[in-house]
Amino acid sequence: MEFGFIDILKLIGALGFFIFGMKIMSEGIQKAAGNSLRRILSMMTKNRYLGVLTGFLVTCLVQSSSASTVMAVSFVNAGLLSLVESAGIMLGANIGTTITGWLVAILGFKVNIAAMALPLLAIGVPMLFMRRNKVKYIGEFIVGFAILFWGLSELKHAVPDIKNNPEILHFLGAYADMGLLSNLFFILVGTLLTIVVQSSSASMALTQTLCFSGIIPFEVAAAMILGENIGTTITAELASLPANVHAKRSARIHSMFNIVGVTWMVLLISFTPVLHIVELVATNILNVASPYTPEGAPIGLAIFHTGFNFLNVAIMIWFVPLLVKLATRMVKSKGDMDEEYHLEHISTVVMATPEIATLEAQKEVAKFGELIQKMNGLVRDLLTEKDRKTSSKLIAKIKKYEDITDRIEADVAGYITKISEGEMSEQSSIRMRGMLSIVGDLERIGDIYYQMSKALERKNEGNVSFTDKQLKNISDMFEMVENNLENMCYNLKSDYGTIKMLKAKELETALNVFRKSIRREHFLSVEKGDYDFKNATIYADLFNSLEKVGDHTINVTEGITGEH
Repeated sequence: MEFGFIDILKLIGALGFFIFGMKIMSEGIQKAAGNSLRRILSMMTKNRYLGVLTGFLVTCLVQSSSASTVMAVSFVNAGLLSLVESAGIMLGANIGTTITGWLVAILGFKVNIAAMALPLLAIGVPMLFMRRNKVKYIGEFIVGFAILFWGLSELKHAVPDIKNNPEILHFLGAYADMGLLSNLFFILVGTLLTIVVQSSSASMALTQTLCFSGIIPFEVAAAMILGENIGTTITAELASLPANVHAKRSARIHSMFNIVGVTWMVLLISFTPVLHIVELVATNILNVASPYTPEGAPIGLAIFHTGFNFLNVAIMIWFVPLLVKLATRMVKSKGDMDEEYHLEHISTVVMATPEIATLEAQKEVAKFGELIQKMNGLVRDLLTEKDRKTSSKLIAKIKKYEDITDRIEADVAGYITKISEGEMSEQSSIRMRGMLSIVGDLERIGDIYYQMSKALERKNEGNVSFTDKQLKNISDMFEMVENNLENMCYNLKSDYGTIKMLKAKELETALNVFRKSIRREHFLSVEKGDYDFKNATIYADLFNSLEKVGDHTINVTEGITGEH
């Protein structure tokens, strides 16, 4: 009996079944633990040691080290994490990804979990139709869990039958007895497998299955697992391609960390009995079969995978500052635009995890708010600037910022729309709708400031001068709007669930009252003929525009609280 094309399709299908189950299980647990996940993520900016813990916990929850590392790269690109902090998350993600290997080894090979798949589906599927979201999400997790291990069972049956296909062992035997070269060859195989599958957890499960079936020996599987550690860095490297120089450096740190770790482990496997230590742990401490037997291989590989990643993190965490320096030297900046915070990455790389994606979108909207606050300062400076050359530079800068606001609105709105296409919790869905409304308001504020800069340009070109009273009124109004914007930016950075409307309403009311008093004074002055038509028009444009900015800032807070 030969292993033909249909058998290859069955193997790929079984692997797809496993990955699909992992995806559903991951999404279910993320939605059930939405707020807890956000609290974990808020820890990550403290230091690299907390970063390791954060990376570990997030990877355990989302069951994907690639998602955690892409998240770290995205946050660095958005200017929310330093390189040192992102390195901690990536180290933790490498430990977190070993959990799947243990789940597969203990439940997939020791327990006949496939026999439990249908009863689990019988419990999980009705839960999907429940009204309570929490119950629905737990149902998703149970269904995903059942499909994952059903897929693993199919994977075990889909691998070649060794008794009837001994030539496979002969083929591998030609490559398995070359010492260091063998290790390097199978590391390359593991790397390519993970790049193709795009999941180190799935390639780890496949390696454990091949070992359990007797197709590959334990030593070869260990080398393949080291390759899978390198393969998983490719996702972060791809995520960093359209991003800024800081994000590229973050991805490079992850690659260096895994490559250096694999290098020292290869040397240890080749020249010292590391795998015999794994055997001692398996047989003497855990009291399971020897990893050199097909029955004991899956647990042996889980021990090796976890031990390697723990050791690597314990060693490399002390060299994080050095890795940061090396990455900075290796990835050179191409100038100011490369250094600048920008959002282009979100149109090409959408986070696989909705809760993390929601948090990233929120952080980027907060950055958008800060940009608008800068525009307020620039227009305010333009109001009092006497020098024509400096005024021209300010107007050009405001125009540039207005172009950036247009681009950010399109990028963030596109990103939010893509995230919204996937499954997410009701709370995240409300938050996404709020953010869509917020970016629209922020972009309109950018337009208003640009129009104000054009009005001030007309004022300068027409040699129109304001009275001291007019200047004071507009300056005072800018000050009040600045307070509105400060409150808005604070709200955008905070946990949306804790924000109240009270302060925003007080600031907005004060601004409206002040604008009404200015308007009354203005009409009286026009009737008296205190100033000409040009002066009156530009002055009215400015105070009316600032009042509109105030309206949009309160709309933003309404979007945050869900009252929009």
